[in-house]
Amino acid sequence: MTEAPTTTPDHPHPLVQAGLLALGVKKLVFGIHDASFPAGASEDPGCGSPRSRAAERLLAFVRGLGFTGVQVGPQGLTTAHNPSPYDATLFSRNVETIALRTFEPDGPWAGLVREETLRRAACATVPRADHPRAHAVMRGVLDEAFAAFERGDRADLEVPVRAFEAQHRAWLTPDALYDALRGAHGGSTWTEWTRGGAPDPDRSLWRAEARGGEQRRAQLVEEHRRELRRYAFAQAIAHAEHAELRRVAGRLGLALYGDHQIGLSDGDAWAYADCFLRGYRMGAPPSRTNPEGQPWGYPVLDPCQYTDPGGGPGAALRLLSLRVDKAFEEYDGLRIDHPHGLVCPWVYRADSGDDLHAVQHGARLFESPDLPPQLAPYAIARADQLDRALPRYADDWVRSLDEEQIDRYAVVFDAIVAAAAAHGRATSDLVCEVLSTQPVPLGRVLARHGLGRFRVLQKASLDDPSDVYRPENALPEDWVMLGTHDTRPIWAVVRAWTPETRARWTDHLSGVLRLGPTDRAALTSRAGLLPAAMLASLLASRAENVMVFFTDLFGFEESYNAPGTVSDSNWTLRLPPTFEAMYTNRVRLGEALCLPRALALALRARGARGELLNGLVKLAESMDGLASPLP
Repeated sequence: MTEAPTTTPDHPHPLVQAGLLALGVKKLVFGIHDASFPAGASEDPGCGSPRSRAAERLLAFVRGLGFTGVQVGPQGLTTAHNPSPYDATLFSRNVETIALRTFEPDGPWAGLVREETLRRAACATVPRADHPRAHAVMRGVLDEAFAAFERGDRADLEVPVRAFEAQHRAWLTPDALYDALRGAHGGSTWTEWTRGGAPDPDRSLWRAEARGGEQRRAQLVEEHRRELRRYAFAQAIAHAEHAELRRVAGRLGLALYGDHQIGLSDGDAWAYADCFLRGYRMGAPPSRTNPEGQPWGYPVLDPCQYTDPGGGPGAALRLLSLRVDKAFEEYDGLRIDHPHGLVCPWVYRADSGDDLHAVQHGARLFESPDLPPQLAPYAIARADQLDRALPRYADDWVRSLDEEQIDRYAVVFDAIVAAAAAHGRATSDLVCEVLSTQPVPLGRVLARHGLGRFRVLQKASLDDPSDVYRPENALPEDWVMLGTHDTRPIWAVVRAWTPETRARWTDHLSGVLRLGPTDRAALTSRAGLLPAAMLASLLASRAENVMVFFTDLFGFEESYNAPGTVSDSNWTLRLPPTFEAMYTNRVRLGEALCLPRALALALRARGARGELLNGLVKLAESMDGLASPLP
């Protein structure tokens, strides 16, 4: 066989590309959130940045492995003590992850920050992000940069900063005002603002019924003019950084996917209060994934604000349009977090005093005609279409719908699809995070657009051949994965298996991958082959889209996030600057995913033989050192 060209750091091996093509895998996406990006000690303020030098190496590295895209998490502004990106701002970018290199002498914002300040800002790289440090450090760096900008030290930046401010004023003004007012109130959220011992009227500053609201807003803009300019300046830097990230990814051949989170920040709840249904919050009902349910506390879009009295878009859809238009200007594709919240949200009373009890006894907003007077007016499903033998949260609670009803369920989601098309995106560029539950209305809305769901292999039930998480049941439009940012890494999952569970999975994978007794014995003898075989089962499925989270690829056993918990370790795990050597060593030890090995297993399961298969086997052996009958 002719020796195939070898991979370069930023170009995948031709055999890997050929293997993906032969398997019909159109998208192989690497998942990582901003804080988890690596950085060198001279440029690390305490958390990752997708624009660090090490981050650029990472992008080239994953492209070299064969990935076609990168899925980042929500990139909004978080607080020092709540680093969850799913509670971040909808529009403002997280200045905590601005790369220090941007202020260095050869950086685009050079001349605004002293070298001594940058040296103090950088710290020795640590395995986990230190969000409070990064938050404080970047605030100081940006304060110094803005002071220099005000002095005219970089007069050439005046025009682009002012142009950015003018282009984005619709969201910059409320975001900046909230930041200023929160500072004036000692850092408290808007629900805690007081004046003279009474609730501060500025709590309702953006409500339509607020008396003198427009005049008061103008007054506050004038009072906090410098703070608003400083806020816009920082956001101009953060957005310029993102634009460069997208250019770098594009040059490498990587599509960049954003994350349209269903939650939002306190500031967004304040600024867009008129868009949300009063008296209710959105959460997750009891389910296989979360048996107790989860009271998220997020506002839910008010259906009465979908349209205005004249038939045009109402406040809720105008907010949505502002969000998705900005997103499609900044990303190549978009992950839709919990699309249930856009189609059939599970809601509960906000004033019960016991949120967990309330969410467990909540209802879906559009399918509760029997709950007058609160929810019945919003019902789309009729009483005769409900299966009352099932719990309200069951997927088949609604048994049937007509086309007019589906149109009504789809109003918000259709607006996202239309925005994607207007920005030149295909519907397949939307990634819908549908996990264990897919209510009938949501399924019908996704089906009309040819969109699939998530199938998370580590959650699959081997007792149920029809289980939604099993890749054997995947459709071409689905997304398959070993795990997500909310699950344990596959390496921790496999390590925790009992001997019985390990044997059952070995038998199952041997069947899916068509392994004989000798191959099965090899799979049993080396634990690191089980995750590779699991990945192979995803690649061999009918799904055209595969996603791998960074913890699974690199062999981590620590979790990035434990859903429903608050701890110092959540949202902090990150890659070290020596990730290349770490990956190489772990693959050799059978402790990280070897993509050529998984591709070879998947191709053989599909019945492939010949040069491509043999080449991938040799490529895998050069990486993992495993000379075995597999495949």
